[in-house]
Amino acid sequence: MYSSITEANAAVLEKVKDARPYWVDVAAAGDVIPWLKEGRHLLHAGPQIVWQDMTGPMQGACISACLFEGWADTDTQAEKMLENGEISFSPCHHHNAVGPMGGITSVNMPVVVVENKTDGNYAYCNLNEGIGKVMRFGAYGEEVQQRLHWMREELMPVLKDALAKTEKGIDIGAIMAQGITMGDEFHQRNIATSSLLLRTLAPYIASCDLPKDVMSRVFNFLSITDQFFLNLAMAFCKCAMDAGATVKAGSIVTAMTRNGKDFGIRVSGLGDQWFTAPVNTPEGLYFTGYSQEQANTDIGDSAITETYGIGGAAMVAAPGVTRFVGVGGVDVALDVSEEMAEIYVEQNSLLQIPSWNFQGACIGLDIRSVVETGITPVINTGIAHKEAGIGQIGAGTVRAPLACFEKALEQLAAEMGIIAESE
Repeated sequence: MYSSITEANAAVLEKVKDARPYWVDVAAAGDVIPWLKEGRHLLHAGPQIVWQDMTGPMQGACISACLFEGWADTDTQAEKMLENGEISFSPCHHHNAVGPMGGITSVNMPVVVVENKTDGNYAYCNLNEGIGKVMRFGAYGEEVQQRLHWMREELMPVLKDALAKTEKGIDIGAIMAQGITMGDEFHQRNIATSSLLLRTLAPYIASCDLPKDVMSRVFNFLSITDQFFLNLAMAFCKCAMDAGATVKAGSIVTAMTRNGKDFGIRVSGLGDQWFTAPVNTPEGLYFTGYSQEQANTDIGDSAITETYGIGGAAMVAAPGVTRFVGVGGVDVALDVSEEMAEIYVEQNSLLQIPSWNFQGACIGLDIRSVVETGITPVINTGIAHKEAGIGQIGAGTVRAPLACFEKALEQLAAEMGIIAESE
């Protein structure tokens, strides 16, 4: 169908760039992901993994989900259920979904529903819980449960009603185009876009028939949750990259994800196959009282942002985040993005970066360029404590392992009948 990989890649990127993901709804996960209703099932971040291989934060999030769903009354009981194989697992990516950190999503948890208005495909992501003791970083205590239930019982209905009052949902890309000029890179920094989103939502929320105390709690939560937009950015990127994946040709990476054990990628010309290698451990800055020795290995579906070409690849858009993740200053941010430009095919006109002389953010991560240069994607990430129940202890950066890209390129060459010459 395509005369060359380059031609196929151009077709993939045309689909990605033409995608117009809108936030159209908030729903219980089981209402949009039917598999979750078939039993005691949980979605998780990364390629497929079993309970025994999960690291502490993911196991802690599983315990939290069991308590939230009422499958267990205590964390001990929940852990026993999980150890006995009473809960089934599946990757978020297998269900048009993504989830930050542990990515654990259960049937009654609220998820954002994002629709690509161009192609009609959907993507889902659970709601951002804010900061402090949160499930996505492996905490499962009473504070976590209270917040999860409030989000299900109060926040979800308000957001659902507000979105129903919009004409066709909220154009996520339009908000991102503004946010990148205001210092966001959409992985570690979403302060501007979260604020822009609240400004967009506010009139619709205000027009809902709500008790004053409910409206106050919702506005307060949205106003202090600086990373609320992250989950929407993840769903946006998933929607766009899934559109590109329908081309089924070329060497463009359509997903990058981590489960704490394995880092996995998918490639446009290789369908739904995962190519995996052991994950690395993030390095960065730590909250008082914590250190690198306590850091969990790399985890989460949020690397879908770097797959699209933002996050770590767009560090130059958010030089302020470099200090937060412990990698230096403005010069380092520029160096990172310049380096990333060597392994991405194009630049994205939707996301023009003032501090990069209005060049567009990177787009189109090419496995050929990664293997040829040896340059692997830089990912901005939160850092969880390696033990369950503690939560986030810092933030930093991590590199994707080169072996994933080498395996994928070897497979792509084999399927195309290309035989590498021996040295």
